[in-house]
Amino acid sequence: MDISEKILKEEERYTGNFLKVSNIDVELPDGNLASRDVIRHPGASAILPLTDDGEVILVKQFRTALNKVIIEVPAGKLEKGEEPILCAKRELEEETGYKAKEFKYLGKICTVPGFCDEIIHLYLATGIYEGIKGGDEDEFTEIIKVSIEEMKEMVKKGDIIDTKSINCLCQYMLQCQ
Repeated sequence: MDISEKILKEEERYTGNFLKVSNIDVELPDGNLASRDVIRHPGASAILPLTDDGEVILVKQFRTALNKVIIEVPAGKLEKGEEPILCAKRELEEETGYKAKEFKYLGKICTVPGFCDEIIHLYLATGIYEGIKGGDEDEFTEIIKVSIEEMKEMVKKGDIIDTKSINCLCQYMLQCQ
């Protein structure tokens, strides 16, 4: 049985700084019609930077949507036409002030497929060395370094709640340990 929906019409309802909100009319598998609201996102890359002495470099950042500072892996959205690996390299240095000699692709995740098309590409970065911290003029971050075991505990205790960070850790544990 084909459970796909057929897109009949898509209308952009809102355009923000980098997000777009569309209303999509679909035909359901049984022939009935429905309407879907979808947030269009350019995609992103997230990095688990692991130093030679086994520390993970994490970022503390205020997130307005949650109205709080959270701890997460360095990450950022793709620029138009940018390859995910280039985004990962750029964001690592911008957010942490570090670069990496090697990047290993860990996979990709969709964050909230019920209403958003964002895909985040996950990377492990090793061979960490100092670069130049930069970033967007409206972005303020603080870095912390923890061991993989400490990061696991932070996830267990709810100190890390960000899905891309949790997924980076899980993929690292599945593929690299």
